[in-house]
Amino acid sequence: MTDTLTPILTETWDLPQSWRLATYRNHGGYTGLRRALAMRPGAVIDEVKASGLRGRGGAGFPTGLKWSFIPQDNPNPKYVVVNGDESEPGTCKDIPLLMACPHAVVEGAIIACYAVGAHRAFLYVRGEVVHVIRRVRAAVDEAYKAGLLGKDILGSGFSCDITVHVGAGAYICGEETALLDSLEGRRGQPRLRPPFPAVAGLYACPTVVNNVESLASVPSILKNGAAWYTSMGTEKSPGATIYSVSGHVVTPGQFEAPLGITFRTLLELAGGVRTGHQLKFFTPGGSSTPILTAEHLDVPLDYESVAAAGSMLGTKAMQVFDDTVSVVRTTLRWVQFYQHESCGKCTPCREGSYWLVQLLKRLEAGQGQEGDIEKILDICHQVGGRSFCTLADGFVACVTSAIEHFRPEFEAGYHTPAWELLPYERSAKFTVAVPEPAPVIAPAIVEVAPAPAPEPAKPRRLGRRRGKGDAA
Repeated sequence: MTDTLTPILTETWDLPQSWRLATYRNHGGYTGLRRALAMRPGAVIDEVKASGLRGRGGAGFPTGLKWSFIPQDNPNPKYVVVNGDESEPGTCKDIPLLMACPHAVVEGAIIACYAVGAHRAFLYVRGEVVHVIRRVRAAVDEAYKAGLLGKDILGSGFSCDITVHVGAGAYICGEETALLDSLEGRRGQPRLRPPFPAVAGLYACPTVVNNVESLASVPSILKNGAAWYTSMGTEKSPGATIYSVSGHVVTPGQFEAPLGITFRTLLELAGGVRTGHQLKFFTPGGSSTPILTAEHLDVPLDYESVAAAGSMLGTKAMQVFDDTVSVVRTTLRWVQFYQHESCGKCTPCREGSYWLVQLLKRLEAGQGQEGDIEKILDICHQVGGRSFCTLADGFVACVTSAIEHFRPEFEAGYHTPAWELLPYERSAKFTVAVPEPAPVIAPAIVEVAPAPAPEPAKPRRLGRRRGKGDAA
């Protein structure tokens, strides 16, 4: 591992108008694309393979290997899909990246298209971040006007188009096959695999689905070479990545550092746990990964070391919780999120999340019954690994790890409400001033004379009026 911080993707974030093409080019932007277009597509894939770049969306699958799965003998069109549907609680890297430097993602998508033989990419962005969508669309327009998109890019004879697609705000569409269904105009639900997207993805054609950060890392690899990239990080987890640190820390934010940095170092960079409190637990990769405690402060944050510690690096979202937090309440809130965001396709996920919420609510209120914890663990056992996607595995992981590390706190739910054991207002990071209520002024009593009784209505004749032409 090299330096503590390695600003590569975040190098230009603090510059004025960092999202503009001129700013990006002044700092070496699109140099990697020029080098890639001068190489054979297979050589580009080999370069990315040699860099050891692993997918930054959570699974950590080698990016170059994923590209090599695209069958070149398939006569159907090939597509590249950029997954920008960042929704994991605590994860905040792709949205800032698209906001501050969208051209890095655009350049990476073009390189990926050239490498796999595709001529169209789709950039899928979640619908709530309207300001980000505008910036991404503006960056794509700039690239077209500069000849970096469209036909005969930079005189190479290669043509590529990018379509920006706005999602409807579903967490499940962060799963690659659900995202593909959403792109096709269907309800976003995970597909049964096989076939995998590399064989039958978007419109049943060979498709590469990559995370925003994964593709944004490609241009610097092509520009500086695979050896430069592997000089950072660890042997099996090379390179740098963006860590999101939030929660009970003095200075939350994004920190780009080599893989293998320890959580203790990241915590120091974030100013440490807020004054007067101690670390209780944290998530190494978002709420869908098993929680870790203070005894894991010196675990290297790379894929292998975190897995050996019993968790997953995931999206590198470090949510930090101090000693004022109720782990029962936190776990309940996480499972409520996953219950709400479940697409409902799988019975174990749909029903399991519902029943977990009911049992956790009972424990939170101090109304738990003997055997509730065993029921929770049994439900987790029945749900985990039995759904179309990993959403169910996510809420199972946060529940089982919480019980493993803090079982006495759950057992206290048999007799004591969580808000009495750990008052919730103590865990609030920001103190909100409550305005004093306005004085109540009694209304003046006004004598009102009673209204006069209405006159009785005259009887109405219901018969038809006779006219001149009527018979007598």
